[in-house]
Amino acid sequence: QVQLVESGGGLVQPGGSLTLSCAASGDTLDYYAIGWFRQAPGKEREGLSCLVKSDGSTYYADSVKDRFTIFRDNTNNTVYLQMRSLKPDDTAVYYCAVNLWAMCHIGTMDYWGKGTLVTVSS
Repeated sequence: QVQLVESGGGLVQPGGSLTLSCAASGDTLDYYAIGWFRQAPGKEREGLSCLVKSDGSTYYADSVKDRFTIFRDNTNNTVYLQMRSLKPDDTAVYYCAVNLWAMCHIGTMDYWGKGTLVTVSS
C-alpha cells in the first residue's frame, strides 16, 4: 500500500502563489506515476499534472501548464505542486494520487490522498 498526505493548502489572494506537498509512504513506493488533481465545489474532479517516476517527465493540463509546476524531492519521497498567478477559479480541494502501473488518469489511479483545500480570494 501507498499512503499519501497532502499539505500546504490555505487562503491566498488572487495573483498569489502557493506550493503544495504530497508525502508518500508505505510498503512500496514503486509506483509508475504520481499526479495532482483538484475538485472545485460543484464540479467534477480534474487532472492537473503528472510526473513519471522513472525518468521525471512531466505533463500538464492546458488550463494550468503556464502557471503550475510539478517537481519532486527523492530524498524524502515528496512531490510538490508549485502554483503561481492563482485565480479564484483555482479554488478547490487538491489531491495527489499514484498509479502503480501506468500514466496518470483520473479513473485509474490506485491510491489517493485526502486532499488539501486551496482558497483563492481577496
